[in-house]
Amino acid sequence: MQSQTFVFYGIAGAGKGTQIKLLTELLKNKTGLDTVYASPGNEYRRITQSDDYIGSLVKGPLSRGELLPGFLTDAIMANIFISFLTPEKNLIADGYPRAVDQSVSFEKMIEFFERENVNIIYIEISKEEAVRRLKKRGRHDDTDEGITKRFDEYVKSVVPSMNYFKGKKGYTIYTINGEQSVEDVHKDIVKALEF
Repeated sequence: MQSQTFVFYGIAGAGKGTQIKLLTELLKNKTGLDTVYASPGNEYRRITQSDDYIGSLVKGPLSRGELLPGFLTDAIMANIFISFLTPEKNLIADGYPRAVDQSVSFEKMIEFFERENVNIIYIEISKEEAVRRLKKRGRHDDTDEGITKRFDEYVKSVVPSMNYFKGKKGYTIYTINGEQSVEDVHKDIVKALEF
């Protein structure tokens, strides 16, 4: 069984984390292969907890909900690929690419690491549903204003970064209705991927 590559897209609240976990388990059971989970967000959170220079530089923009410079995010992803990716491991990218220039970098990384057939899974939910779910979650930055800002940012930058791959050879985009039960979203993903 050949290893596979996945990129997850979806606004905060779409349930990406849960679906990634379910897909990772399914891949392990079906193929026996390990999965490299590549998430710049996770790395940034780790960096902010360190007391070094990079931690101090990242803390401010992150706490203000600003996007960090693209080169830094590209470097984090490249580092994950270099450190952990081998031909016999699946790859799941989460929270990257988030801008068109990052899509260009991602494409180059995929080519360099000789990965083929990238499955892009877009879990789509409405702005209203995102607001409803995030308010239930109750994080301090989940205010109406904060959520609206993130949603608009998503539409402005992140959706074009996904659309960059439309019609490109070796890239397939699957749009999944995220406004159903966790089980049904998972079923739709599995069906789309023809597992």
